[in-house]
Amino acid sequence: MRQIHAQEKEQFRKLFKQENIDQFEDRFKILEIFLTTERHMTVDEVAQLLTQHGQTYSPTFIIETLKMMCDYGFAQKNRFENGEIRYEHHHPCQHHDHMICTKCGQIIEFENDQLELLQTKIASNYNFHMLQHKMEIYGICGNCMQMQARMMPLTQARPGERVRIESFNSGQQAKTRLLTMGLRSGDIIEIITRQPQGQMVVSADCKRFVLGRGLAQKIIVEYTNQLPEATDASCVEIFDA
Repeated sequence: MRQIHAQEKEQFRKLFKQENIDQFEDRFKILEIFLTTERHMTVDEVAQLLTQHGQTYSPTFIIETLKMMCDYGFAQKNRFENGEIRYEHHHPCQHHDHMICTKCGQIIEFENDQLELLQTKIASNYNFHMLQHKMEIYGICGNCMQMQARMMPLTQARPGERVRIESFNSGQQAKTRLLTMGLRSGDIIEIITRQPQGQMVVSADCKRFVLGRGLAQKIIVEYTNQLPEATDASCVEIFDA
């Protein structure tokens, strides 16, 4: 990695001087410090990192320099699910994808040659010439999973998460009602939407269920990575206020 960074600095120096970029030494200092971390950083975080290294520049100058770094291929910016722009290194001939934890915001980089070959093959099968691509996987990192309660009411699950129904913490009437709707212990369900104080929309077995908060509170679930089995592709909507 040190050798790559040394090459980056040399190419930066050559290109920026060749293009007569103003305030070169200051911009070069920003690149040097930017290369000291592997994090995906916002503009504010870049500014904080510069300050830690005894360098202070205006936000406008930092943003302008980061844009130049992106324009010349030394950095790239990503806008993940939360909408924040984050900058990371960009090294030619190196590609990686991202896993983003929806709870703590951790960004994990990963590379997989088989996945890259499969994407190229899929594009070829569709007679499609792929120019670029990116993969972003959203979920929950291992640390956050360990902090999760093992069992919890369905109301604590978040949109996009998959859970398994473990039990019904309710009287016989509510339990019968849920069974009549088609929800049973062991079912894998995915949370589609959740209103802070209102209803939840979930899916199980290709059916949508709208559950009132009171009823959802009585369904005890556990997180799972297992995919739901689709036995009915009719996608029937079932509502319960």
